[in-house]
Amino acid sequence: MKAPWFEYQAPRTLEEALETLRNAGEDGRVLSGGQSLMPMLNMRIAAPTHLVDINRIDALNHLTVESDTLRLGALVRHADVLRSKNIREGWSLLAEATTQIAHIAIRNRGTVCGSISHNDPAAEHPGVLAAYDGTVVIASTEGTREVSAEEFSDGMMSTILEPGEMVTEVRYPRPAPGAGQAFVEYARRLGDFAIAGVAAILEVRNGTCERARLTIIGMGDGPFRAAGAEDILTGETLDASTSAEIFAAASAKVMDEVDPAEDIHASSGYRRHLAGVLTKRALATALARTGGM
Repeated sequence: MKAPWFEYQAPRTLEEALETLRNAGEDGRVLSGGQSLMPMLNMRIAAPTHLVDINRIDALNHLTVESDTLRLGALVRHADVLRSKNIREGWSLLAEATTQIAHIAIRNRGTVCGSISHNDPAAEHPGVLAAYDGTVVIASTEGTREVSAEEFSDGMMSTILEPGEMVTEVRYPRPAPGAGQAFVEYARRLGDFAIAGVAAILEVRNGTCERARLTIIGMGDGPFRAAGAEDILTGETLDASTSAEIFAAASAKVMDEVDPAEDIHASSGYRRHLAGVLTKRALATALARTGGM
């Protein structure tokens, strides 16, 4: 199939791009990597009349590591994340999840901000950003605003972006020293979207879990924050004799709270079962990676 007719524009500054989006209103879409948008155009799932290609805006292509925050601009590719030693060492959950995104060709063109803006419920990046308690920076001709990852998601492949707005950056707080981070997922084949996945961060001091972050992907309209399971983990002693029982309780809480969709790839019950299995696996891996606190 061919994409419907659209007007193509390639601004060279952010100001020009935002002005173009403002004029296009509800009919404008941003093109960065295009790994989700172009197939949607070709299948006539999306039909914007104005396509704003931001690839020539150098100011949006930045990967900045600060003392307490990682900042990724709108043109940072998945492959850029994997090449960064700072990310592998400080935000290993982000790096681990990115290795499981599609294939090399997709990772070379697809962008982190594009994935988060697309908000596919099976995508890795929205869930990872929520696990880090990260934020999304949104710009328009009226100015900028910053919202939490959880607030940004507004349903399946839907966000709170208004006409004329675009994501210019995402920000990841630096995890506490020694925090254990892990991402696990299950897909039918290498490179497929995940049927289910779990992102976990554990902060453990003197054997006690002081903070836990747990998000599940592939369960519904977007990344699911497993707050109930986090409450079970927080304050508990996690060692060889106790962690299995506590992780089983957290897993059971996840299975009780998720409301997975049923489709041709998996039944609702199977996705729920996977959420429980992967939760235990991610927590055990994260615990094994804790240290130095």
